[in-house]
Amino acid sequence: MVRETSVDVAVVGNGVLGLAVAVETARRAPGLRIAVIGPPGRAGAATAAAGAMLNCFGEVTRYTGWHPAAQAKFALARQALDQWPRWLEQLADDAGPPTGETALRSHVPGTFVVLGAGAGAIAADNFTALCRAVEEHGEPHDVIDPADVPGLAPAPQARPLRAVHLHREGCVDARAVLAALEAAACRHRVRMVPDTVSEVLVSADTVRGVRLADGSTLGAGAVVLAAGSRSSELTADVLPPGAVPPLLHGAGSALLTRRTRPGGARQAIRTPNRAAGCGLHLLPLPGTERQYLGATNFITCTRPDGPVAGAAEILIRSARQEIDQALAGSQLTAWMWGARPITLDGFPLIGPCPVAGLHFATGTYRDGFHCAPVIARHLAARLLGPGPADADWAWFTPYRAPIETMTVEQSLTETATHAAETAREHGLHLPFFLDDEPVATYVRDRAHRLFDRLGHPVALPPEILLLAFILAARGNDHPARWLADHLHAAHTHHAPVPGA
Repeated sequence: MVRETSVDVAVVGNGVLGLAVAVETARRAPGLRIAVIGPPGRAGAATAAAGAMLNCFGEVTRYTGWHPAAQAKFALARQALDQWPRWLEQLADDAGPPTGETALRSHVPGTFVVLGAGAGAIAADNFTALCRAVEEHGEPHDVIDPADVPGLAPAPQARPLRAVHLHREGCVDARAVLAALEAAACRHRVRMVPDTVSEVLVSADTVRGVRLADGSTLGAGAVVLAAGSRSSELTADVLPPGAVPPLLHGAGSALLTRRTRPGGARQAIRTPNRAAGCGLHLLPLPGTERQYLGATNFITCTRPDGPVAGAAEILIRSARQEIDQALAGSQLTAWMWGARPITLDGFPLIGPCPVAGLHFATGTYRDGFHCAPVIARHLAARLLGPGPADADWAWFTPYRAPIETMTVEQSLTETATHAAETAREHGLHLPFFLDDEPVATYVRDRAHRLFDRLGHPVALPPEILLLAFILAARGNDHPARWLADHLHAAHTHHAPVPGA
């Protein structure tokens, strides 16, 4: 059998976004030759380790309404929330039994968001913003007594103060959905290439294909980069420095457990997003006694080698105290770990760039699984034609300077607040005559010094700036130098032309 050396579309990355784009494109254009490239094991990939919460309003924070780009990101999540039930049914039909049926049965609608007694001011503000958003948008929900949440059994000192039930949100089994996407891709005659890409091939500002790790090449008229946080590495020699916001690695750990006591959560239970991270969550896997417990979050400039023991210890302790004490007796059946792709400005990279035929589908951080149906349809339309203009999608063009949703001074203040609250969550105890201000002042002063070195200060999200601060405090100067180099390049590349 002769190996095909060219295709019409090469999708780099076999996670949920890459597979969803391939399936949607093949569904619309059955005659198109499409290949998805990625190792079957998906070691360190975000999708394989995901809890796959279908969260739109559950991810609302106090920053959601601050800037049009943040509002566009929220609008994208709302579209996905509307599309998920039908999209999952269509995926089940495409995959066929039994794989499609398993994915369909893995959907557990409904999410309880609980605000614990020990929550900090940022988590409390995020919960308030969530409640305001569901009211403003008419989203079906109930404000309930936390004691009425099935499976919620925290330690007495951590009993929740407030809870809201979001009817349309919930979770699916990420592994089951991945299997269904692979089955659907095969039925649509998408070629699966079990390898990794080492280089994107470009000449005359036009993509020509990809080079694989085994040294062979695969020609392609279009290339979709859906390789998560690796996508930046593949374009380092293709795009000018500073042209596209770089991707960082949002490392996260999660656990699969099996309950040894009856009861437990019957729907997703989560907290609001917290300082510098995501919310704690416990997700049931239907038809079994298994539960998914997630997740840790630590952003790094270079891809980490694996999970960190200290973060996992905090995850287990926090979940046991804040959600279900019976987790202490559960059996640990699997350790999940992956790196979420997050851009320097926190907004995704979706769509084409000036290299003809090169498209991005990454940088989605915690929203990639939830937003997959909408992103897949948008990119399939762009691959098959120019498509209609949409102001919301324009914010996520890969070819952009970092988006600033606040002023530099606000960024510094917010970072200091996040740092102080995170310190308390990790066990910092101050004497009765001190509040968080000494910690916040220390962080603010150090962050000011960092900004003084950047040359072209940009109002970065607190999670990103906190990363640079933490590593600088440990004596690691690489993030500061890396930030300064990129911001200088971005300022040079995207500077307005005089007189234009």
